[in-house]
Amino acid sequence: MGLLNQILRRAVRHPLRTAVIDDRGTTSYLRLALGSMVLARLIRETTSNPHVGLLLPTSAATPMAIFAAWLERRTVIPLNFLLSREELRYVIDHGGIDTILTVGPLLDFIGGEEVIPGHVRLIRLDRLRPPRIPPIVLPPRLDPQSIAAILYTSGTSGKPKGVMLTHDNLRCNVFGAIRHAGLCTEDVFLGVLPQFHSFGLTALTLAPLALGARVIYTARFIPRKVVELIREHRPGVFIAIPSMYNALLSLKDIQPADLASIRMAVSGGEPLPAAVFDECLQRLNLRLLEGYGLTETSPVVSWCTPAQFRRGTVGRLLPGVSVKIVDDNDRPVPPGHDGEILIAGPNVMKGYYKDPAQTDLAFVRIAGRRYFRSGDIGRLDSAGFLSITGRKKEMLIIAGENVFPREIEEVINRHPAVRASAVIGKRDEVRGELPIAFVELNEGAAADEAELRGWCRQNLPAFKSPREIRIVPSLPRSPTGKIVRRLLQA
Repeated sequence: MGLLNQILRRAVRHPLRTAVIDDRGTTSYLRLALGSMVLARLIRETTSNPHVGLLLPTSAATPMAIFAAWLERRTVIPLNFLLSREELRYVIDHGGIDTILTVGPLLDFIGGEEVIPGHVRLIRLDRLRPPRIPPIVLPPRLDPQSIAAILYTSGTSGKPKGVMLTHDNLRCNVFGAIRHAGLCTEDVFLGVLPQFHSFGLTALTLAPLALGARVIYTARFIPRKVVELIREHRPGVFIAIPSMYNALLSLKDIQPADLASIRMAVSGGEPLPAAVFDECLQRLNLRLLEGYGLTETSPVVSWCTPAQFRRGTVGRLLPGVSVKIVDDNDRPVPPGHDGEILIAGPNVMKGYYKDPAQTDLAFVRIAGRRYFRSGDIGRLDSAGFLSITGRKKEMLIIAGENVFPREIEEVINRHPAVRASAVIGKRDEVRGELPIAFVELNEGAAADEAELRGWCRQNLPAFKSPREIRIVPSLPRSPTGKIVRRLLQA
């Protein structure tokens, strides 16, 4: 059974059961279903485009809009409201979006309606007046291999890439995660991750609603407010990124009793620092369960659970997921040895939207099976626990967001005083990594760190702006003229 049918069936069987509690109030399963049907009719009357954009906060509005699009056999494209104007416009244009479901506060957050291209229609959910008698829209028989969502993630070229996830990709990952972790209808989830992110979409939107469970959302991560929500609603499942756990630790008056209801505190999206793990365990009696995944894998690949836990690993693989650890020649390495992580399974994406060349580069066939190249370096031990030991790609992970150095370098290099730049990552206990830029100036040009940082803040989202900019006489280069990043890292 598909995810949409499963969730709508919950509304029939348990209409008054609470589905979502968010910053605006409580939404039952019946209200979630009827709201989706109202929006489905509105989408049908507004556009025939197969793609529908979502610019929404972490709230009940997001699943309502997703299910509405699926009722109309459309593909959803959740928009990252943390992107720069240029990046946001690129995603809207590349994704072929002509209609966006949104709310006023988020439009204000990105800088107003003028940020959105003029040809794009906005459906303002905060201005809708629901009909007295909602339309009844019967769920269609969706092709499992049709595209349910396109999630944009940073690409090596500096332009975001559209990851095409099918209905079957999402269904298999949702139910695989549920079986793997032993989740159940009685679980209460606390959701603080943005729902445009694959982690927030699968683990905190689709999974709890497919279970018929209750999920608590808050649009902004404010540590003290999160603690208050835990005290009030007593969730058993809390999923966050390491920097969020670190922020909770900064609260001087937080006590283990405040978080006593949480039986499963999951950490993902970026590497978990040992210091954060240790302090959560010692101060809060909270053992963090690390997981691993990528947007291209819907996203969960592996996950430590209370029953299957090994410190320093990201757990065992989900049902149906297969991993090979290979050397530079794609030959398998023995257990316990490092190599690139290749992933196969029903959760692996169909490909990159409108980019067959990058899709071909992302996959390799081994013994007739198609494996996705993660670009991450790791090892599998003899008991099947996966560890992440490094990254083959140059991608940085900043507070859970993927950022490629070239994205930042292209902005810095546009400054008239700059000849060349190179960006590397520096470990940070709060945000995972911070971007550090090394800059070589044009001969005779003058610019200082403050000027270049201001330039970056004007042209990049805050989380991508370098925290340090070091002006150097010359960047280290190979004989062919390529900048040697490892020398900068050293």
